[in-house]
Order: sequence, then structure tokens, then C-alpha cells
Amino acid sequence: MSEPLATFVNGVEVEVPSRLPDIRAALPEERREEFDRAINEAGVHDIHAVMRHWMLQAVPAPEADVILARPAADEAERRGAA
Repeated sequence: MSEPLATFVNGVEVEVPSRLPDIRAALPEERREEFDRAINEAGVHDIHAVMRHWMLQAVPAPEADVILARPAADEAERRGAA
């Protein structure tokens, strides 16, 4: 078994999930179906890139959450008004 992968978020080291079940579990529930589809559609030549993409998606990013909160709220408000 290999060593766990890690990165830094806001100066704090956090573990990066590196196994399919761990990546999936770390994602928000609403992203898991998209993850499953991407993994199932990946071929032998692109599976590593697909896994890397989703590994990074699974790492918590508080500053990104703050940046994205406003557009998400705007979109929710727009959809509610329609």
C-alpha cells in the first residue's frame, strides 16, 4: 500500500483521497453521480487524468467555497424567480 497523498490548504496539510471509494466518499453527494459517470467513461489512456481531477475536487477548499457562494446564491435566486 502506498503512502497517503497530501496537500496544503490555508497552510494546513490535508490528506488527498487516492482510492476510488475514498474520492467518491469525500465528494458532496450531489457530485457523486458525475464522478461515477466520469470514472466509468474513462479509458486506459485517460483514467489517471480523470482520477487526478476528481482527487483535487475532493479536497476541501474553504476559500473557493466563499468565492463560489455568491454566484451559487445568485443562481438559486434566479431559478426561484423563474
